[in-house]
Amino acid sequence: MKLIRLSMVLTAALGLSACATVDTATRNAPIITPVGEAVIADAGQVQTSPQQAYAVQQINVRVPETLKVSEANSYYPRADIVWREDPLGDRFAQVKTIVQNAANTAVSGMNTGRPVIVDIQLTRFHALTQKTRYTIGGTHDIHYYITVMDAQTGTKLEAPRLIELEFDAYGGARALEAMSRGETQKVRITQHLIQSIRQEMGYRSAPAAPQPLNLSAISSRGI
Repeated sequence: MKLIRLSMVLTAALGLSACATVDTATRNAPIITPVGEAVIADAGQVQTSPQQAYAVQQINVRVPETLKVSEANSYYPRADIVWREDPLGDRFAQVKTIVQNAANTAVSGMNTGRPVIVDIQLTRFHALTQKTRYTIGGTHDIHYYITVMDAQTGTKLEAPRLIELEFDAYGGARALEAMSRGETQKVRITQHLIQSIRQEMGYRSAPAAPQPLNLSAISSRGI
């Protein structure tokens, strides 16, 4: 029995040793960063891979007239474009202006790298109707294709990809509170579009520099 127990102990010890060896090898393995991902440098600055170093020369926003528009004041109209914060009118032009302004802001800092043209084609722009806005709330649902092309040759540098941007849409008292501080549907949608387009274009802003320590604010008792 003692020999059997000793054998079992030795076997378990060898097994643990093997696991520890594999674990060590995994921890020491090089980290593989996907192409196009941001890399944090030793200095704390955010670098972007060459594939995403773009100087945006032009950004085009297209809203095909084949998209279906609805003015029905129901909870969830079956349509591609649902927009009510602008006066009744050309909804195609209205949503194009929103997306264009957001896109212009998103790429405003991208002026170093390969000159490119960015094409955005809207496929869905679903905000809230009046009925939904003032009751249960819902979801802002905005879909678009984004394509990056060489500014000189027109060659596609990145294949068109569909972006499905969805986020909470305020309703009821929460919507009224948001509007009272200027946070309208247009403001929130624009902010999310800016963030989304920047992300798709590989924009990475450097982190803010640390603020100097204010020694006068620290009491001698706390040092």
